[in-house]
Amino acid sequence: MHTHTIANWSHDHAFLGARHAENERRTWLVVALTAAMMVVEIVGGTIYGSMALVADGWHMSTHAGALAIAAVAYRYARGHARDPRFCFGTGKVGELAGYSSALILAVISLLIGHQSVSRLFSPVTISFDEATVIAAIGLGVNLASAWLLNEQHEHEHEHEHHHDHRHHHDHNLRAAYLHVLADAMTSVLAIGALLTGRFFGWTWMDPVMGIVGALVIAHWSLRLLRNAGAVLLDTVVDPQLAARIRSKLEVDGDRISDLHLWRVGPGHAALIAAIVSDQPRSPESYKARLADLDGLSHITIEVHPCTHPAG
Repeated sequence: MHTHTIANWSHDHAFLGARHAENERRTWLVVALTAAMMVVEIVGGTIYGSMALVADGWHMSTHAGALAIAAVAYRYARGHARDPRFCFGTGKVGELAGYSSALILAVISLLIGHQSVSRLFSPVTISFDEATVIAAIGLGVNLASAWLLNEQHEHEHEHEHHHDHRHHHDHNLRAAYLHVLADAMTSVLAIGALLTGRFFGWTWMDPVMGIVGALVIAHWSLRLLRNAGAVLLDTVVDPQLAARIRSKLEVDGDRISDLHLWRVGPGHAALIAAIVSDQPRSPESYKARLADLDGLSHITIEVHPCTHPAG
């Protein structure tokens, strides 16, 4: 066989999401916005003597770090998309970043919860007016960031009516979105607590809202850990797609003896199927049966002739 003909039978393993470059640009923009707001809160809190603002500023720094992880993951995945060291490409780099980011989110929820419980028993003096203004500015920045990172999900829903939504989700972008959403939620709760404290003297609302926020953030982080972790462990992310594959391959007496279906990137699944048949066909003919299934980016078919006729 001539060497040049091998190229006709080979293929690359670049399994990045369809909107990878756009998501990368958006994430870097949100990193810049979050870092700028972090500096404003820390400096403003120091000037106005508000420990609550300084603490929120440092809390935002952890979100900025997590967002930077997401942005670097996009860049690394793009730069090494065709690196032969990665057997199935770098589509899962985003899952690893999303999982790591979710761990950071879980730690943040524990820190907020601990600080809130402490302040419930040991209240601190709050500079209501200055803190409210800066918290409102922070909310605006967070909402703008959330809008930048969430717009992509509307496009995903166009492709999700046939498949499990987790098959198409970009968990790296989802993690970044949850970080800014957590910041926005804590800003809303903080503003509510500051206003009730300012006008009604309910200083206990500040730590109570903190506890509520910590519980919601913990719930988000655990859900993201479960979804990203499932992809990292090569679980069958889309059972509906697996069922459709079986229905298309198990016809005319053909039977599947082994099937592996796992995600190698956002919207990309790999399939290995072993087929036992009385009348075996070529692997290409079995692949042709799957041609109309969206999202199957890497298919390997093994065919085994059955020595005993099916009874």
